[in-house]
This record gives sequence, structure tokens and C-alpha cells, in this order.
Amino acid sequence: MTQDTRPARIAIVTVSDRASRGEYPDKGGPGAEDWLRATITSPMQITRRIIPDGRASVAETLRRLCDVENADLILITGGTGPAPRDETPEGMGDIMEKELPGFGEEMRRASLREVPTAILSRQTAGIRGKTLMITIPGKPSAIATCLDAVFAAVPYCLDLIGAARIETDPARIAAFRPKA
Repeated sequence: MTQDTRPARIAIVTVSDRASRGEYPDKGGPGAEDWLRATITSPMQITRRIIPDGRASVAETLRRLCDVENADLILITGGTGPAPRDETPEGMGDIMEKELPGFGEEMRRASLREVPTAILSRQTAGIRGKTLMITIPGKPSAIATCLDAVFAAVPYCLDLIGAARIETDPARIAAFRPKA
């Protein structure tokens, strides 16, 4: 395990036909960025993209972010429901090398405490190379619920895959790293 000490490259991808056409304000991307900035204390560079729904657009965007832009962490907001255009998990599945289904299980469990429709979510996480990708909801309060539930494991996962090291504010999220 080689640790990368440069600032973490984090991408936030909003998947929404309406937001990508400018018909609807993107709330998920800013919500995710606000959460990250309040939680991560180590240096990071955040980029945001807004793309249309659909398997191909998700796969193409994630492939580029992983393979060309060398993102360490990608949060993908939107497109995880049961509607016909919700194909974010399929697009991510087309390019990921390993799935980490525990992320989706825990995010749904946390969300179900707040809303019964959380069971409709198809959130998950996966790895491609040295990039961790996590699908999250589009509503800022739901983003916080989900990231609060799983983010303690994210820094160690990034360590394990050789991505940039991140540190968190323990008053918000205490990152878990096993004792050496």
C-alpha cells in the first residue's frame, strides 16, 4: 500500500436531464460539496460536473474522471431510483472493477429511518483503479444522511487502493483506520 500525499482530487457528478439542460437548479452537487468542505480537513481539489441521465453518459464521464483526470473520490448524485432514465448504477457498473455493496446497504438503512421510500434507492459504491466512486441521493439533507452513515470508512478505503490520503474533522466524522 503506497500512500499518496498530494491534495485529494474529488469529483462530484450530478446526473440529471433537467439540471444538465439548465431547467432545474443543481442542489445535489452544491450539497455534496458543502458536506465535504465541512468534513474533510486535509487539502483537496473539488471539481463538479452536471451530465444528463443515462447509462452511457454516466459510464463515459466516470471513465474519464478515473482514467484521465485521476480522481481519488467521485460522488455521483442522482439517477439511482427506479425511473426509466435512472441508470447511474448501471453506468457505474459498466466501468467499475470492484463493487462495495456495503456502502449502499448502510446508506439505505440510515435513510429508511427518515423516509420509507429510501428502499427504492439503488445506491452503491465501487472502485476503478485508484478511484472510489459512491452514488448518493440528490437532496442535500439526504446526502448528509448517507455520507454521515458511510464516510468513516472512506479514508481507509482510499488508503487501501493507493489514493490520496484524506483526514476528517473528528467532531463531524471520525475516520476509522485500524491500528497498525
